[in-house]
Amino acid sequence: MIGKDSNVMKAWEFTVRKTHAAAKKRANSIFGTISLANVEVECEDNNRDDDDDDDDDEENGSKSFEIYQADKVLANGDYYTGEWADNLPHGIGKYLWTDGCMYVGEWFKGKTKGKGRFSWPSGATYEGEFKSGFMDGNGTYTGCNGDTYKGQWVMNLKHGHGLKSCVNGDWYEGEWRRDLKEGQGRYEWKDESYYVGEWKNGSIWGKGTFVWANGNSFEGYWEEGLPKGNGTFKWPDGSYYEGNWNKDAKDYNGTFYPSESSEEGHFDWDPQELYDDLSGYVVCTGEKVSVLPSQKRLAVWRSTKGGDSGKNRRTSVDGRVSSEGAERTPDRTNLCDEGNVSAGPRTSTVGCDLDEELMALQVDNLDDIVAQLQPLKAPKKSKRQGETICKGHKNYELMLNLQLGIRHSVGRPAPAASLDLKPSAFDPKEKVWTRFPPEGSKYTPPHPSCDFRWKDYCPVVFRTLRKLFNVDSADYMLSICGNDALRELSSPGKSGSFFYLTDDDRYMIKTMKKAEVKVLIKMLPAYYNHFRAHENTLLTKYYGLHCVKLTGTAQKKVRFIIMGNLFRSEYTIHRRFDLKGSSLGRTTDKPEAEISETTILKDLDLNFIFRLHKSRFQEFCRQVDRDCELLEQEGIMDYSLLVGIHFKDISQDGDIIPSGGSRTPCGDSENEGTPQLTRKDTDQLLIDPARWASIVLGVNMPARVERTVRRNDIELQLIGEPIGEFYEVVLFSGIIDILQDYDISKKLEHAYKSIQYDPTSISAVDPRQYSRRFRDFIFRIFTEDS
Repeated sequence: MIGKDSNVMKAWEFTVRKTHAAAKKRANSIFGTISLANVEVECEDNNRDDDDDDDDDEENGSKSFEIYQADKVLANGDYYTGEWADNLPHGIGKYLWTDGCMYVGEWFKGKTKGKGRFSWPSGATYEGEFKSGFMDGNGTYTGCNGDTYKGQWVMNLKHGHGLKSCVNGDWYEGEWRRDLKEGQGRYEWKDESYYVGEWKNGSIWGKGTFVWANGNSFEGYWEEGLPKGNGTFKWPDGSYYEGNWNKDAKDYNGTFYPSESSEEGHFDWDPQELYDDLSGYVVCTGEKVSVLPSQKRLAVWRSTKGGDSGKNRRTSVDGRVSSEGAERTPDRTNLCDEGNVSAGPRTSTVGCDLDEELMALQVDNLDDIVAQLQPLKAPKKSKRQGETICKGHKNYELMLNLQLGIRHSVGRPAPAASLDLKPSAFDPKEKVWTRFPPEGSKYTPPHPSCDFRWKDYCPVVFRTLRKLFNVDSADYMLSICGNDALRELSSPGKSGSFFYLTDDDRYMIKTMKKAEVKVLIKMLPAYYNHFRAHENTLLTKYYGLHCVKLTGTAQKKVRFIIMGNLFRSEYTIHRRFDLKGSSLGRTTDKPEAEISETTILKDLDLNFIFRLHKSRFQEFCRQVDRDCELLEQEGIMDYSLLVGIHFKDISQDGDIIPSGGSRTPCGDSENEGTPQLTRKDTDQLLIDPARWASIVLGVNMPARVERTVRRNDIELQLIGEPIGEFYEVVLFSGIIDILQDYDISKKLEHAYKSIQYDPTSISAVDPRQYSRRFRDFIFRIFTEDS
């Protein structure tokens, strides 16, 4: 076995040497027989600024060329945007293949070289150093299953020191060879048991120590993940068993040594129990990469001179040139080019942020940007949201129908429901139809509207949910069905749904598509149980699901859901953000002057980091995890975190005053008498349990926000950089739009947009990837207040 491994290693190292030699030979054929070492000295003598000697070599052997910005849709549908020179990517740019793969980063004459990020349509990404198209140097790979490797690479393989974090909570830090754990390393399981010692071919192999979470340990020799040979098993009380170990019981023997200070004996312990205990500790393996960056080719065509002038040649991402339609032999597909010959090891550290590296190449100093910032202004006051639905309004009859139906549903006598509902209550067929003729009936009153039918979906479930949410039936009916009319928001949402607000702003009514109704009914059991288990969940609260069907020739059906209004508060909401963690189209097209208190801003408009008190922050993180796990389990994607901000200190001129500076009385008449939680108030909440208990997760949360800035709208910078300017605020937050499953339309949307844009930037991705991206984004913009 050892001989076989040695041969594999030699073969791999021979391949590396062979490809480097081929690259050197090719370089000489292009640039002449001049020594590359001499070129290095020549560059130094001339005080060249370039730090990549291999780049200098190529420049010395080629004519000068102009670099310019380009946006190109190539013949096969590939897309490139960025710096361009001599008919090739050169500088910083983004290349998107039609299969959804994408590279963003540094290029040199058509080759990926330097810092960059490669992403796969599955959601996997590599961010770090490239050489000749290979993942080579220091970099971080995040798999589509959530596993992460951060460390050293050689020709697409993990090779050197690295840290692997698995999505199940396990992690390994140590040496790697040829993509496998080999050498010294430490592996820790999620229950905090760990192994420290030698590895070979990805398995525990050699001398090492395994320590269980309960304090037991084994120190000795291992083979293929199990003890084999001399070793000692120890208990925390000092007792130990020493001997020769083998999985086959007949081949091991040893002696038990009790501890003098312990009264507990382990004389009946069977060494075979060690192997039984180890059977539950499995080392997680990495996922198979579908296609390597070095295997991706550029659809960049160029005319050649000389004898081949009549043929087009195509350049691959790692710089190789081939004739059109010609097939390369397998042993040449991964050849390095001249860029690997003279370049020494790169000096950047593991985990160096790609955003910072790229921004440093092309943007101004952060201090200069901060110096030009204008003070934050409170948004202009807006009129009360929505248009009152009065007689003559096109939806006046629909509003009457809705109010009649709600009054009938809520007021209908029903036995007191237990919180423990039977499965039949969630049955999709569990719905009640009621007809409302204008002249009235045995069960319905006369009314001035048209003849219609009313449907209640799963009425027992929603009645119990209202009970769970502590909603009084009389107050609920009064809000929706009182003398005050509903208000219709001025424009429908992106989905085409219309929104209506009750006069007291307590409830919001949203029209729904049939597909959304099906999604909600399907997830209703899990949704109900989630609210029973987690009273502080951030998910939208639903109070009723209904349908109005007009009789006669129209036969029109309008389905709608009644839900809570997150922003109903005694505080004025000065900023509203709808956050998904994606970047494509996630900005508001309104100019700054037109943004009001009711304007919904998006991810690329966000200019704050939210800082919560330690206990609230920990609770917030736990709840976001729980809520996203539910949505992922139910196949839901495209949801958002809705965040509202109330600023504590606003001057008479409308300037938002940072904390720590001079404070002037608020000239906002609307804020007079409004509770103002200052930093001192926040501290008092810790002393006064009654006040602390009045604050619910996601509602009326005292916090601080730190202002951030982006560097000239750099595409990769989804989150701006904090500048140390803080504001005292009250936060409101909740997860909304939780009824979109990853159906065929969303899959087609993902496929279509992936051709034009970065697949990781678009909203329509599968639920697992969406949940991971959403949480990663939320946990970067919400932090613990120190």
